[in-house]
Amino acid sequence: MDPAILRAHAHQILRDATIPELPKHYSGKVRDNYDLPDGRRVIIATDRLSAFDRILCAVPFKGQVLTQTARFWFEATRDICPSHALEYPDPNVVIGQRLDILPVEVVVRGYLAGTTGTSLLTLYKAGRREMYGLTLPDGLRDNQRLPSPVITPTSKAFDGGHDEPLSPQQILDQGLLTEAQWAQLSEYALALFARGQAMAAARGLILADTKYEFGTDPDGRIVLADEIHTPDSSRYWLADSYEKRIAAGEKPESFDKDFVRNWVAARCDPYKDPIPEIPEELILETAAVYIRAFETITGARFEPGAADQPVLERVRGNLAPLFSTN
Repeated sequence: MDPAILRAHAHQILRDATIPELPKHYSGKVRDNYDLPDGRRVIIATDRLSAFDRILCAVPFKGQVLTQTARFWFEATRDICPSHALEYPDPNVVIGQRLDILPVEVVVRGYLAGTTGTSLLTLYKAGRREMYGLTLPDGLRDNQRLPSPVITPTSKAFDGGHDEPLSPQQILDQGLLTEAQWAQLSEYALALFARGQAMAAARGLILADTKYEFGTDPDGRIVLADEIHTPDSSRYWLADSYEKRIAAGEKPESFDKDFVRNWVAARCDPYKDPIPEIPEELILETAAVYIRAFETITGARFEPGAADQPVLERVRGNLAPLFSTN
């Protein structure tokens, strides 16, 4: 997007999506959710950016990018796995089927990468060679491609706790999933990841890893929930520079929003201290990264809304037909 156009929309930020006319409001880190009486859920992606278990700032167009990227992938993988998505009444909104979320988050990894405490790379560099029911050999390099994609499941912390690594046997022993459910989740996750890698490669990208959440519908059918292959849920690298950077011991080029995280961490203890005001230039740079990610991943041009209409006003207008039903 032209920097001048982006700057003209800098005020178009959806920080909060509270809509009193809609029932059963739940606000997550990034999304505001409403449960309708007919079993549908209204999910509004705000522009909030979270890290360190808190909200750091709001980034123009972030919610629209996440919603529209997920829409692209839901539609591109509907032949593999059913999703919760039913309709998109607004660029920031998906109306989905309400599901019972399964207590296991499925992360598929094609490379030895990651920065969190549960990532393969973090555990591998700490000396672990057996994890998630897998055994990895010595001598692997940071960000090296694995022989084949692997599933690294974690517990799904619903109460604000931390996710914990799980092996398939632990999942079954703890009764988190049945054997049939785990087999279905594994099949879906690997097939979705294979489709994602192939389509990303056609766009000059490497889909290094991603996370999936699944739930069950009233009939017990397993359905893909939340989002799929977005810049927030997935790690994308630029393919043309990957080999050169790995050979030089450098990190692959990515759609990296960690400069916001790094800027904050350099100025305070982000887990304890107040967050300093983040400069507008840094926020706009982050918005540009999200937009570039959308356009590269999908091959579509990003279309901003009208600069003179507040995002919440537009969202409310598009959801108004739901007000009279609640």
